[in-house]
Amino acid sequence: MAPPSTIKIGGYTCPRVDIREVDPRDEKTPDDWIPRHPDLVRLTGRHPFNCEPPVMDLMSHGFITPTSLHYVRNHGAAPNLDWDSHRVRISGLVDKPMELSMADFTDPTKFEQVSIPVTLVCAGNRRKEQNSVKQGIGFNWGPAAVSTSVWTGVRVRDVLEYCGLKSQDEGANHVCFVGADPLPGGYYGTSIIRHAAMDPASDVMLCWEQNGERLTPDHGYPIRLIIPGYIGGRMIKWLTDISVTEVESDNHYHYHDNRVLPPQIDADTAKADGWWYKPEYIINDLNINSAITSPAHDEVVTIIPGQKATYACKGYAYSGGGRKVTRVELSFDEGETWELTTLTHPERPTRAGKHWCWCFWEYEVPIMRMLRAKQMMVRAWDTGLNTQPMNFTWNVMGMMNNCTFKVRIHDASEGNGLSLKFEHPTQPGVLPGGWMVPKVEVQAAVQVEKKVEAKAGVKYFTEEEVAKHTERDDAWFIYDGKVYDATPFMDDHPSGADSILLTAGEDATEEFDSLHSEKAKKMLDDYYIGELGVSAADIDTVVSKVAPLKDDVVGTSALNRPKALNKKKKMAFALVEREEITHNVRRLRFALQSPEHVLGLPVGQHMFVSAKIDGALCMRAYTPLTGDEVQGYFDLLIKVYYANEHPKFPEGGKMSQHLNSLTIGQTIDVRGPLGHIDYKGKGLFDIDGKEIQCRDILMMAGGTGITPMWQVMSAVLRDEADSTKLNLIFANNTEDDILLQEELNDMDSENEQCQVYHTIATPKNPETWSQGVGFITQEMVEQQFGPARDDAIVFLCGPPPMINFACLPALEALGYKKEQIFQF
Repeated sequence: MAPPSTIKIGGYTCPRVDIREVDPRDEKTPDDWIPRHPDLVRLTGRHPFNCEPPVMDLMSHGFITPTSLHYVRNHGAAPNLDWDSHRVRISGLVDKPMELSMADFTDPTKFEQVSIPVTLVCAGNRRKEQNSVKQGIGFNWGPAAVSTSVWTGVRVRDVLEYCGLKSQDEGANHVCFVGADPLPGGYYGTSIIRHAAMDPASDVMLCWEQNGERLTPDHGYPIRLIIPGYIGGRMIKWLTDISVTEVESDNHYHYHDNRVLPPQIDADTAKADGWWYKPEYIINDLNINSAITSPAHDEVVTIIPGQKATYACKGYAYSGGGRKVTRVELSFDEGETWELTTLTHPERPTRAGKHWCWCFWEYEVPIMRMLRAKQMMVRAWDTGLNTQPMNFTWNVMGMMNNCTFKVRIHDASEGNGLSLKFEHPTQPGVLPGGWMVPKVEVQAAVQVEKKVEAKAGVKYFTEEEVAKHTERDDAWFIYDGKVYDATPFMDDHPSGADSILLTAGEDATEEFDSLHSEKAKKMLDDYYIGELGVSAADIDTVVSKVAPLKDDVVGTSALNRPKALNKKKKMAFALVEREEITHNVRRLRFALQSPEHVLGLPVGQHMFVSAKIDGALCMRAYTPLTGDEVQGYFDLLIKVYYANEHPKFPEGGKMSQHLNSLTIGQTIDVRGPLGHIDYKGKGLFDIDGKEIQCRDILMMAGGTGITPMWQVMSAVLRDEADSTKLNLIFANNTEDDILLQEELNDMDSENEQCQVYHTIATPKNPETWSQGVGFITQEMVEQQFGPARDDAIVFLCGPPPMINFACLPALEALGYKKEQIFQF
């Protein structure tokens, strides 16, 4: 770190704290080339980089924030762009679409260059206060997601006029901006209305300098958008495209970020009912806000008897839309009365009279007066007579929290001395402390602990063992002393597999806590595989207790055959035969490594099939029709979900369409076996390491959920010594949707111990259809399964609505216990 210095830009003195070294926390991340200030509080673990400065460090520099201490909001890796080759494309409703280079932007003969101070604020500033009451879908910003810089660049209006902006009569109503950062939802982009971009008073700029120096990678190098008075989420970094359009941006992040939805709307409701697309909930202008920075969190002030000492309370305030903060008030009596503070406005208003920057307030209060108060709170007012509410209104994104900032005052006296200790609402990220936080944190920890501990009979691993699992197809991590296998979630992680791989093989507790909601923490149980901290010898002991498959189930020859599957890595298998059963059902046969190989898949378990589809890894779980009873091959039964067949899934099924497209000789990658259910034969199951003996196997399946049921049924019926009774209820939409219909009916007719019952939503001919119609009902289950009994076990596999709203309620009503019911 270089010694602090200053530089004067636009009449403002800008402090500089140069950072020249890469933080060790960025090693092995895509950002391992970017120097960053080590004191920044990281809010989302090591990557992506989202941070705020310690609030006292922020305030110590005054009006202009050093670039290295400016808060950062990155959705992914910072693009590594080149000044000379970078271009910004201007297109759409302009007379002269063109590409402009950095040389063009910085050419004073083309565009007037301006430098103005602007305060940037993330819409999530102070979000942790909301998350502490009810977790939303955003990470935990403290009160320092606010910083001020002098920005140098050109006005957007000048650039658009240079390109021949068309009139509104011609449809030029919106200006869209897109950056170079590739994300799961596409490149980050948004739009603003034409008037905002073209109003000379709005000072919307394309900037390449911050505090007199070229932008750093985290702040948008080589060029970014600055919209004074707006939330930071509209100010696109690493700008590549400007497009003038008739309607607002259709970018994923324009709709799915930076919204304030009503408090009754959670994430699931917002997605299901289209709330993200309602225009009335978009955020543009900042709202009025303020915070107390002195006294600091955990600061202790000693009271000396007989002295009329005072304390200088301090903080910041800001507003949006260019509105000036006109007053800031403090209250020491729960808001009954308010006292004016002294305001300092370091900025000069623009020629249009706009105020784009924060201001500072200070108030001298007698310390003895604070001794009588339980808390102090602050609120600000602006020229629009906007002020801050007493309490926040929760919203699912935790955006725009601007309730009065409250600091608790505690008696910290010891012995004969008098002291006061101050407690802020929260601390940023995963930092502990704050009067709003503890109850929620403890409660959440208890909930996760209870749920995980309820799952018994799992293995134990050392840190050395976990550290071996760091690959995309085999990734474990540690959270709160427990071990999880994240591999099945790789393809489904909203931020992509790289977010998991950053902490694969390591303790990810801090990163996980900083990034995830309570809902995500509850999902951990689905990937829980064991406990941390047991010796390798103990692990061997636990593993040795898992019994091998019975000889009389699969035959001695199968046990002695080489196994094709590998749990540690993907194995490639070539397609050798395909059968088109119906227009959308295929039976695919894949060759193993040799004719002597068996698949090596225990009955009741599955495997992951993966493939690169459209340049991205796609991975799905499949249960093959064949197992170790055959040699040299395995068969997959797939139902093809074509694109544009279902309005909710316009792209169709990626993996099923990919498998359907395979030609003879092409390969798929498979890894396994995986799963928690293992059928040993003669009614004996090993489930989560616990042996369960049954007389009856009761099954309910929907659609493609039939394949694991078929696997178990086939194993039972192949073994003449296995007298376990089988009873299946199979639900489908139509008769044409029934997979393996002929084979299942043969099982039913040829084996007294097997009963198969079909129910379909819409029979072709209701008069001739002799079995069930409609959803699975309690009466149907009672008729087919009979009364609840201790020697029965129930397996479910199908769509979640079928399981949650039909199967489980029916079983519960009939007296089946939870410990009898399992899902594949």
